[in-house]
Amino acid sequence: MTAQPRLLTAALAAAEHGWHVFPLLPDSKRPAVAAWEQRATTDPDRIRRCWTSGSYNIGIACGPSRLLVIDLDTPKPGAVPPSQWAEAQVRDGADVLAALCEEHRQQYPADTYTVATPSGGTHHYFTAPTGTALRNTAGQRGSGLGWLIDTRASGGYVVAAGSTVDGRRYNVVHSTAAAQLPDWITQRLAPPPKPVAPMVRLDGRTAASRPAYAAAALRNETANVATAPEGTRNWVLTRAARALGRFVANGKLSRSEVEQALKGAAEHAGLTAREADATITNALNWSIAHNPAGDAA
Repeated sequence: MTAQPRLLTAALAAAEHGWHVFPLLPDSKRPAVAAWEQRATTDPDRIRRCWTSGSYNIGIACGPSRLLVIDLDTPKPGAVPPSQWAEAQVRDGADVLAALCEEHRQQYPADTYTVATPSGGTHHYFTAPTGTALRNTAGQRGSGLGWLIDTRASGGYVVAAGSTVDGRRYNVVHSTAAAQLPDWITQRLAPPPKPVAPMVRLDGRTAASRPAYAAAALRNETANVATAPEGTRNWVLTRAARALGRFVANGKLSRSEVEQALKGAAEHAGLTAREADATITNALNWSIAHNPAGDAA
């Protein structure tokens, strides 16, 4: 695999903006390395070593780079816009964004670093806001902006200018600094606030029949579940239910109060009621079956 000087130059140029780069497979959008977000770098020496060893495309990790990139796409042949956008006579992602700007009485955010994609769309780069955790969105799904508009933020990446896919190049069409993401777009993309963490409500038994250590365990495990980050929630919930199951087995806590507390905490963390119920039931059943019952415990 022969290195191409233009790709090295493009990777260094992205790093000069403060954007963390990593290699993609040649002529592809796929990462060439595992753990790409952690390995992305702005170090010129590391970049030279990588891009002098092969003609890798360039990925920009949006999270470490503090970027949010708005990807305005074009429709695939035969694609029909949702009725909301068909009525506004929009043709592509740029039209959808223009319609949103009109709706919010805002200027079209064109004065920012912009890359034309091989498919005919554009990537608009913005500096991500501080204090608001924005994630990737896709079209109309979730909290996206609209039809044919994807966003890439923490946990996502974009193909950088200078890269080629299927022989077609990503090109800079507006070379300037990335503008601050407009507040109205931040508000549309921000995840809904989580409800207040649920209070642990213990059942009506006397304090004498519920040792302080059992009540403390219930409070602590519930707090762990309620604050579990995405990607760990099911495991934290399983571990909590297994830990509390021994208190159900020996009669120090009732099954209903454990189930109620853990379900509320799991939903607060972002799991659905169905996911939470299944995980709690399985973990409690396992724990009760594997722990001594009654005072013998």
